[in-house]
Amino acid sequence: MLKKLMLGVLGLVVLVVGIILVRTFTYGGSPVGGRVDLPATPDISAESAAEHLAEAIRFKTVTLSGGDPRPGQEGAWLALQDWLVVTYPAAHAAMTRETVPGTLTLLYTWKGSDPSLKPLLLMAHQDVVPVNIGTEGDWTGAPFAGEIIDGYVYGRGAIDDKGNLVGLMEAAEGLAASGFQPQRTVMFMFGHDEEVLGSGAQAGVALLKSRGIEPEMALDEGFMVIDPSPITGKSMAFVGVSEKGYITLKLTVVAAGGHSSQPPRNSADVALARAIVALDENQMPADFSKPPVSELFLASGQDMPFMQRMALANLWLFQGAVEASMANVPAGNAMIRTTTAPTMLSGSAKENVLPQRAMAMVNFRIHPNDTPESVMAHAKEVTKDIEGLEIEIGGDGISSPASPVSPTDNRAYAVLASVAAEVGNGAPVAPALVIGATDSRHAAAITSNIYRFAPALMSPEDLTGFHGTNERISVENMARLSKGYAQIILGMDGPDS
Repeated sequence: MLKKLMLGVLGLVVLVVGIILVRTFTYGGSPVGGRVDLPATPDISAESAAEHLAEAIRFKTVTLSGGDPRPGQEGAWLALQDWLVVTYPAAHAAMTRETVPGTLTLLYTWKGSDPSLKPLLLMAHQDVVPVNIGTEGDWTGAPFAGEIIDGYVYGRGAIDDKGNLVGLMEAAEGLAASGFQPQRTVMFMFGHDEEVLGSGAQAGVALLKSRGIEPEMALDEGFMVIDPSPITGKSMAFVGVSEKGYITLKLTVVAAGGHSSQPPRNSADVALARAIVALDENQMPADFSKPPVSELFLASGQDMPFMQRMALANLWLFQGAVEASMANVPAGNAMIRTTTAPTMLSGSAKENVLPQRAMAMVNFRIHPNDTPESVMAHAKEVTKDIEGLEIEIGGDGISSPASPVSPTDNRAYAVLASVAAEVGNGAPVAPALVIGATDSRHAAAITSNIYRFAPALMSPEDLTGFHGTNERISVENMARLSKGYAQIILGMDGPDS
């Protein structure tokens, strides 16, 4: 009897091991979405594109808060817009340009020959974030000097987002100068305040909606090709198919206050601290079963180290370990769940006075699996036993859900994936979740095909320049951007076959 039992257990172990190995070796390999043959593009000078970006950086279009630029402070935006006209004459001769009413957001229209085709909407933004006071001397090239040093264009906006704006205009200029006439209308929208509220792009989308315009695709900043990717350690391209939503909850505890020499056991600060700890220790649930996370891992599976691929191929057994591992890396944790981030605290105005009112702001970046309502319900549930705690929406009441997940089985994604694979020299391409916010979130009002990708190849070191010191982009990447955007315009032109 014991021998039969041991043989049975051994057989079960062999079966389980066999299942694990089969699933591991067959995991991934097939690309997500289709691919297309990319058309030839006009020659575009990398050096000229880089110099034009350097010139664009010198316009200090800095936004600090909603409503910027304030009346009378629009000079840098207007100068940048005048510069575009002078720098890209062929593009401006081919397209019409208008300013979205009440904003400094630009809307270009390159009218196609076939009005039955839905237009292509390509987006970028004119504004940039400020440079932290006192860090200007830490830059290799001065933040707003637009210097080209050792093959890189340095300056605020080089990556975010004037590099993309210039790349789009270089593509338009090259195509227009070559005599290209689109069948599908091409539209460019350059928001003026993406770094604060994005009200310009929101107004621009509302204008398009009022005209009955439904783009075939909207494309904005977001991901690019990363070499090496933190997921595989090799080159890998990411196309953003969704971006996270946003809500800030205000936690408030009211208490009697008084002198710190006679503190109660559960003061307002202590109760508030318990609430913050409860939210931190009880995170929103992770989910690996739905796009874009499921497709991201599947697309990158063949390039993963064996043990990592085995774990992801067998989540039925290893999901707990995978979730724990990803949760320890901020970027990984942000990819798989709604994140919880206490950001602001206030209490007493003096060190020996107990607060009568303690307050905390907790910011949540909402995963597509969740909603603002489910975040609020979660916060109330995990803190329900904390006496005197009140929870309401903070941050001026701003709340937005995650954007819908765009499809990967259409022509738009196939074109982007093909361009991405070429930029990455055959690197795998994966749909992914953008954890920040872009102007493209507003485009959900007029299209379900929204993507976030720039045809550039970046190293992890390059990416540290986003909103940081030594923001830069290589001259070579300016060639990739210009060519890649031209390929996207050409690849999307004409009716679907």
